[in-house]
Amino acid sequence: MSKLLCFLIIFLVFSCDDSTKLKRKSINVALTTNVSTLDPAVSYDTVSAEVIYQIHETLYEYDYLIRPYHLKPLLAEDLPLIDDNGLKYTIKIKKNIQYHSSTAFKGKTRYLKAQDFINQIKRLAFKPTKSNGWWLFNGKIKGLNDFRNAVDSDLKVFFNHQVEGLQAPDDHTLVIQLTKPYPQLLFALAMAFTTPIPEEVIKEKENDLSQGSVGTGPFILKEWKKSLSLTLTRFKDYHPEFYPNKGDRISYQKDLLADKGKSLPFIQGIKFNIIKESQTRWLNFLKKKIDFIILNKDHFSIALKADGTLNADYKSQDIKLQIAPTLTYWWIAFNMKDSVVGNNLNLRKAIAFAIDTERYIDIFTNNIALKANSIYPPGIPGYNPSYQSPHGYNLKKAKEYIAKAGYPKGKGLPTLNYDVRGASSTARQMGEFIKGELAKIGIKVNININTFPAFLNKARTGQLQFWQGGWAMDYPDAENTIQLLLTKNHSPGPNATYFSNKKLDSLFEKLSKNSNPGLKSKILKQIEDIVQTNLPWIMQYYSRNYILHHGNIKNFRQSDLIFNHYKYLKIE
Repeated sequence: MSKLLCFLIIFLVFSCDDSTKLKRKSINVALTTNVSTLDPAVSYDTVSAEVIYQIHETLYEYDYLIRPYHLKPLLAEDLPLIDDNGLKYTIKIKKNIQYHSSTAFKGKTRYLKAQDFINQIKRLAFKPTKSNGWWLFNGKIKGLNDFRNAVDSDLKVFFNHQVEGLQAPDDHTLVIQLTKPYPQLLFALAMAFTTPIPEEVIKEKENDLSQGSVGTGPFILKEWKKSLSLTLTRFKDYHPEFYPNKGDRISYQKDLLADKGKSLPFIQGIKFNIIKESQTRWLNFLKKKIDFIILNKDHFSIALKADGTLNADYKSQDIKLQIAPTLTYWWIAFNMKDSVVGNNLNLRKAIAFAIDTERYIDIFTNNIALKANSIYPPGIPGYNPSYQSPHGYNLKKAKEYIAKAGYPKGKGLPTLNYDVRGASSTARQMGEFIKGELAKIGIKVNININTFPAFLNKARTGQLQFWQGGWAMDYPDAENTIQLLLTKNHSPGPNATYFSNKKLDSLFEKLSKNSNPGLKSKILKQIEDIVQTNLPWIMQYYSRNYILHHGNIKNFRQSDLIFNHYKYLKIE
């Protein structure tokens, strides 16, 4: 009995030790809502992107430690060779890049080929995919629009129908021929929309990759418990990839180059936990069940001192604070096809003047966010800090415009529907705030509560009347903002407002073809004026993130543009 007891004690000790070591090698992350899809051609929200960018890779990526943002090769060998006055891009693909294992490969090891990128770009154009990334290439690649119009739902036709502007002369060379200069192409090739997808996978899944696909990334999807968690494990055959050898001034100040040149990834896995309520996330962070948390309004006063620095209690627990400006910003959006709000500019103006944005910022961001004065965020060409938004909080003007709209004191106006982006208590409170503000001028509002995937579906199918719109920029260029308002990008593209303005569309075409900074600045100002005059958006604020992480997490640098950052993280 004593030998058996001794054996059990030893077994338990080693079992606990192994479990602890395993935990220390995996990052624990909280997602604020459900993952809507794992198809990189469809996903267009930051929650899904958190997972997708760990599984899938792109031709180019942003340098982790350099600001302003700088692109470098990932699956490409080098930057492209550009010929024919900017219309032909030749890209060499790295060799011996393995995909994760899949039943689609029938037991064989599958290596990356140039054709896999062509497959994915064709998927963006293929109507049954219902891709949110079609706007990236609409009218820009030779023959791609013809392919879109000629091919229906037949996958055999999908693969047999060639696209003139997409060629793979060999397995490691990709040639893209454009219809017009497209300076933003490299940004597009750094987005998950253009990650390579093997033909075998598309056929096996019948083009439905919503539940997951195979990539070349550093992590593999091991398990997905819907509405609960996703578990990723390290890909043992991940191609050679190394921690950056250089960085900017801040990276040196924060000692982020201690691991320069070392092989990636450092961690063994990632556990994404879906935790919708902020208080639950906070408690889990304090218990070290999750490694990071972005502070929200409920916890600023708890975690921070009056001067915005971290409370001594949390410093003593080896908790670190990182403050980061973001390329994420927010507005109130209108469905311009809606018979009530879309057809009545004076009603939209009344709403704009009725909402106290500064009070909204104070309540919901603890006065951390910056009030938006432009459709472009700070740090992006086109942003002018001295620009004055024509619509500020002014109840007198709001009452004047509601009368001009034909509804004095709100009389005769149907109840408006305001959709919120989630079912959390904060989302509900945000909706109640808007409802309360508009009640001051007689506008009645019904608040619709949605899960985030349901909200996205409503946006894609034109079922929203007015709502809080938001954008985390895909790349650091004003063109990325403006495409949200183009006629050709109406839903299921990114233009959920259905705003349509011929002059804006024309100015955008001029912008995309022009490289003169002075002229581009004038065009961006004209576009700003069109949006502010027609008011499909009421600008709210630019986000700043206050992020806490435990001190044993090393190499962390916040960015809302770099989603594939987990491979750089280290646990000590």
